[in-house]
Amino acid sequence: MSLSSIVVVANLDKRRALEYLKAISQTLVSRGVRPLVLSYRGQESMTPELESEYKTADAAIVLGGDGTVLFTCRLFSRHPIPILGVNLGTVGFITDVLGEEWLAAFEAFERSETHLSERFMLHIEVRREGALLLEESALNDCVLSGASASRLVVLDVDLSGVFLGQYRADGIIIASPTGSTAYSLSAGGPILHPESEAMILTPICPHSLSNRPLVLPPGERITVSVKQNQRIPVTLTVDGRGVFTPRPGDTVSISRHPKKALLVKSDRRSFYEIVHDKLN
Repeated sequence: MSLSSIVVVANLDKRRALEYLKAISQTLVSRGVRPLVLSYRGQESMTPELESEYKTADAAIVLGGDGTVLFTCRLFSRHPIPILGVNLGTVGFITDVLGEEWLAAFEAFERSETHLSERFMLHIEVRREGALLLEESALNDCVLSGASASRLVVLDVDLSGVFLGQYRADGIIIASPTGSTAYSLSAGGPILHPESEAMILTPICPHSLSNRPLVLPPGERITVSVKQNQRIPVTLTVDGRGVFTPRPGDTVSISRHPKKALLVKSDRRSFYEIVHDKLN
C-alpha cells in the first residue's frame, strides 16, 4: 500500500503519548510518509473543521484510548479514513493494539495484511419548532438524560413516525453495535458484534418494567421528544461528551450515518477474546 500522509492524533494526557508521538513521526518521515499531527490535552479542544490537507490523508494513527478513537471517528465522519488505534493503557474494546505493538500493526497495515472493520455510525439531529439546531455524529452512542444524577425525565419515542411509547426513566441510550459494549451494556442492553448493522434503544433505570431494551433495524429513524414540565433540565450526550441541553418541545432524531468509520484491526485479538477478558 502506498502512503503519502498520515494523521497522528495524540491525547497528551496519556502516559508516554508524547514519546510515542515523536517516535511515530520520525518513523513515518524515514519512510517518506508525511505526518500530520493533531494533539490535545484534556477535553478535545480542536475545531470540527479539518484543514484540506487532513481530509486527503491516507490514514490516521491514534494514540490514547477508546475515547480518543471516538473523537477521531467523529472528526473524520464526513471523510472516513482507516484509523489505527493504539492504546496507551489497558486493552480497550476499540483500541486493541498496545503501544509497543504499534510498529508491527502499522507494517501489517502497509502490507494490506490487516482487517479493515467498517463500523455503523449514528447521525443525530436536534430540532426546535422544525428548525435544525445541531447535527452530530457518534460511533458509540447518544444519551438523553437528566442533568442531575438519578432524576426522572419524561421522553416520548417515535420509530419512523410511529409512536412507540412514553419513557419515564433516568434517560435513554441509543447505541450503535460498537457502543453496545459501553454505557448501553451497563444499563442492561445486549452485546452486538461491532460489524453488525443495527441500533439499540436502552432505557436507563425505567420506572416501568415493560420498558426493555430494543434492537432496531439500521434503516429506522428514532425520534425522541422532550416533554413539557420536566423536573430538571435534559442533557444530550454524544460519545460521552455533553453537547446540548434540549428544551421541552425539542426533538432529537437518530438515524444511520451516511458514512462508516473505518478501523484497522489487529489479528492478535478477536472481538470475542476482548469480550471474554473484559467481562471475565
